[in-house]
Amino acid sequence: MATATYIPIATQTLGSAASSITFSSIPSTYTDLRLVFSGTTVSGGNFLVQYNGDTATNYSFTELYGTGSSAGSTYGTNASSISLTQAGGMPTTIVMMAFDIFSYAGSTNKTCLATYSNDENGSGTVELTVGLWRSTAAITSIKIFPSPTYSFASNSIATLWGI
Repeated sequence: MATATYIPIATQTLGSAASSITFSSIPSTYTDLRLVFSGTTVSGGNFLVQYNGDTATNYSFTELYGTGSSAGSTYGTNASSISLTQAGGMPTTIVMMAFDIFSYAGSTNKTCLATYSNDENGSGTVELTVGLWRSTAAITSIKIFPSPTYSFASNSIATLWGI
């Protein structure tokens, strides 16, 4: 069995609130990518992802979520981004997100799997999202952002790993 090796490509730590975090000039030398985010938003919003600056309706996603007292699912087709927190949005308490992108440099459509969790003083959310970017282009940049009218809070950290 082969062992996955995680190589840090880049880390961004916000010194002040920011409307997005972008990783660009991503080398094509890895098989997969993992983006890990730990932080908060200034006032809520959904956690969104776009590749290579593509804002067209080339994304789809399906999400399963649970809060401890309820569970559900949601989806989006022909979306302008992949939404990773569609169910409840991102709270202003700290969240942890792991976002895996498979065969990012290949010549087929790109798939991803995201896990998200947060705790709001005993009542939180766990979410699992699968996403699709309908493009055969290699991913060279990744932009993460809360819904366009919100910002990530100071001290939020995002790290991109090559696998």
